[in-house]
Amino acid sequence: MRIGEAAAAAGTTPRALRLYEARGLLRPPPRTPSGQREYDAADVARVRVIRNLLALGLTLEDLRRRAHRLDLLVQDPAGSCDSRPGEFHGVVADRLATLDAEIARLTHLRQSLAAAAGGPGGE
Repeated sequence: MRIGEAAAAAGTTPRALRLYEARGLLRPPPRTPSGQREYDAADVARVRVIRNLLALGLTLEDLRRRAHRLDLLVQDPAGSCDSRPGEFHGVVADRLATLDAEIARLTHLRQSLAAAAGGPGGE
C-alpha cells in the first residue's frame, strides 16, 4: 500500500511515517519504479506500536534507542515491558523519573501561584 493508505490504516499521517523513517523507527520501505514508498501490514503494525508508545508518554528519542526491539511489541502487542527484562525497562524507568520530576515541578509551581493569589491550596 502507498504512504497515504498506510498512514490511514495506522491512524496517522504520511508526514509522521516519513518522520519515523527519518528517525530510524521505521525501516525504509521498498519503492515502486516511480519512487513511491510501498508499505505492508507489518509496517502498519509497527507504526501502531510506535503511536501507542508515544501516547503513553515515551518520546521519539526513547523509541529510537530501542528501535531494533520494537518488533517484539509488534509480535506480541498485549505483552508488557515486564515480560522482556532489560529490553524496555531502562527506557520506561527513565521516562517515569522524568515524569515524576515534572509532576513535582508543576505541583510546586501550582502551590506557589496559589499562595501568591491567596487562593485554595496556597495555605
